[in-house]
Amino acid sequence: MNNNALTEKDVLRFGDFLRSEERENTTVEKYLREIHSFCSWLCGRDVTKEAVIEWKERLQEQGYASVTVNAKLSALNGFFSFMGWPELKVKFLRIQRQMFREQSKELTKEEYEQLVATARKEGKERLMLLMETISATGIRVSELIYITVESAKAGHARVDSKGKIRVILLPDKLCRKVLQYAEEQKITTGEIFLTRNKTSLSRRQIWREMKELCKKADVESTKVFPHNLRHLFAAAFYEICKDIVKLADVLGHSSIETTRIYLLTAGEEHAKYLEKMRMIM
Repeated sequence: MNNNALTEKDVLRFGDFLRSEERENTTVEKYLREIHSFCSWLCGRDVTKEAVIEWKERLQEQGYASVTVNAKLSALNGFFSFMGWPELKVKFLRIQRQMFREQSKELTKEEYEQLVATARKEGKERLMLLMETISATGIRVSELIYITVESAKAGHARVDSKGKIRVILLPDKLCRKVLQYAEEQKITTGEIFLTRNKTSLSRRQIWREMKELCKKADVESTKVFPHNLRHLFAAAFYEICKDIVKLADVLGHSSIETTRIYLLTAGEEHAKYLEKMRMIM
């Protein structure tokens, strides 16, 4: 009989462990959130392999995407390893390699330009520059803290992400624009993208501001979120250099497979390639 009881103290200890492993705060928060969700579903029952499998099946029945289910399972499996309960770990769902990106989620260059123009028109200079920074460099939202007065003057930013240091080159035009903005905001050193209280912008605040902007720009909200700007950068960069290894380095990916996902196009693009083949007589 299995007597694995899951307590809040254990969850907190797991959080401390993840931080000691230098995992990003967003990752720690996500893992703990998934474990708490599982705890709520358990309703005080002991953790068994059967219960975990049942939860996995329930998530599928509720319509969660396979990648989302696997992300939740990854958090649980990590927790089980930490607790010394390897027998409770479950297998991930098998995911067929995706060939196309959903049209409803693909932000085009024209739509991006529409967002930037609308932000400028609405006087949202910080948001405009923030979107341009991500789209022109491929930087992650969590890495915007490295866009500083010093890095803009140097023309590059040294980013520490997940224990890896990489240098991100900043286009001259972008440097001039963010330095001018910093001067207007009386920011003489350190981070440039700050709140009115001079604190770092949160991911949630950036997401909210972009969602508000998309309504005024007449761009589908499903396409407008910070990470999609990184996808846009990846597609534009690859279109020019045609080097996926170089792109992976720029994006900070350790796996080419991750980079490949960024280069997925909508089915319409694939259809154009088929038409150009002219194989139908």
